[in-house]
Amino acid sequence: MTHKDSTIAPARLCVMISGSGRTLVNLHQAAARKQLNATIELVIASKPCLGVERARDLKLTTQIIPGDISTEILGNLYEEHRIDLVVLGGYTKLVQVPEGFEGRVVNIHPALLPRHGGKGMYGLRVHEAVLSAGDAQSGCTVHLCDQEYDRGQVLMQKECAVLGGDTPQTLADRVFELECQVYPRAIENLIASLASKAVDQPQHLPDS
Repeated sequence: MTHKDSTIAPARLCVMISGSGRTLVNLHQAAARKQLNATIELVIASKPCLGVERARDLKLTTQIIPGDISTEILGNLYEEHRIDLVVLGGYTKLVQVPEGFEGRVVNIHPALLPRHGGKGMYGLRVHEAVLSAGDAQSGCTVHLCDQEYDRGQVLMQKECAVLGGDTPQTLADRVFELECQVYPRAIENLIASLASKAVDQPQHLPDS
């Protein structure tokens, strides 16, 4: 299925990563297939990682910025690259959302929030927690980001069964398959929603 409205200009994305970059590649492929009305204009990595190599192989503008990034620096970067939407793809630092980007920073978490979220809950740790808790269902959650880990408004969730023989890795693989379906769809919906709000804003004409 292609994106809903080709008359809307593609959203300019910043993708933030800390690891393998699989989510980045998935979003790039979704955009190439016209399933996501967006272009990736900037990649920010928290450290040297495989995702940086993948981003550069895709000829994407990429910066490595270790540690916590101030709202001033982030805001300047987003403005410099005319970013419409910020997408976290395995980014493990807490993003301090700059003024003007509230509701425009989105993350995907590999569990059904509010369960198994919060600081330090990423990667296999999440799936280990799901199995330790004996949950019958897991899945993924797309949510907006605020000033706390995994607490923003939920935009979309999709479930999968936890199987009796699951290991953290087999469960992670199954959840990531869901993420590849859900994340582009949720981002596309958010892009359309933001575009609609922009159209609905009243125009302020200068005095004649």
